[in-house]
This record gives sequence, C-alpha cells and structure tokens, in this order.
Amino acid sequence: MGFFGSMDTATTGLTAQRLRLDVISQNIANANTTRTAEGGPYKRKSVIFEQIDNTEGSFANILQKKIQSGNNGVRVSRIVEDQSEGAMTYDPTHPDANEQGYVEYPNVNVVDEMVNMISASRSYEANVTSFNTMKAMFNKALEIGK
Repeated sequence: MGFFGSMDTATTGLTAQRLRLDVISQNIANANTTRTAEGGPYKRKSVIFEQIDNTEGSFANILQKKIQSGNNGVRVSRIVEDQSEGAMTYDPTHPDANEQGYVEYPNVNVVDEMVNMISASRSYEANVTSFNTMKAMFNKALEIGK
C-alpha cells in the first residue's frame, strides 16, 4: 500500500465514524418521540460496518478494484432499526396512550447512546491521528531530499 492508499484508508474510517455519530445523535434527539410518520414510537438505529476488501479474485479483478477504489478500508454496509420494544409507561393523559392508558416510548437508552458516541469519537480521533502521522512522515521524507 502506498502513501495515498494509507491516507485513503484513514479517510474511509473518518467517513464511517462521522455517519455513526450522525445516527447516534439522531437516536438521542428522538429518545422521547412517541409518534413517527410510520406510526408508533421512534426505533433506535445502528450502523453496520464492513471491510472494503480489494484482495479477492483473479489478478485482473484485484487490479480493477484497486483502480476504482484505490484502498482497503471500511464502509457502512447498512443502517438497521432495532425492533425491540420500548418502555411502556402509564400516562392516560398522553395523546399517544392506548386504550389501557399506556404509552410506548422509543427503545433508546441515552446512557448507551452516550457510550457509543464516546466510542465513535475516539475512533474518529484515532483516524485523524493516523492521517496526521502519515502526513508528517511524508513531509520528513521530502526533507531528506534537501
């Protein structure tokens, strides 16, 4: 892997973690949303990552993949909804209460989301550090030629 390939790999991590942070923020923002356009309470979302793998197949296939993407790294394969039930709270005055007076709240645990946010932030910072280290190494290599 060359210099720019290393930077591309760090960049894929930055992009994936940024999207993860966006989804976590959406979960926290909707932690009390009891009614959505689809009906029912908001459902927590999770980001699923997968490796960008350019090393399978024949030489021609690998070469074509390298030309197209240029790197190995990570990408978001999909965003999934957690289908588990949310908390049921007795509040007969709530506009979304059922016939028994219970309201179903989203299945979002704010503490878990904050832990996920810290994890995503640390991963993002690690990718930034990796990117900056590669940049510094490249600058030092250029100084050797002086």
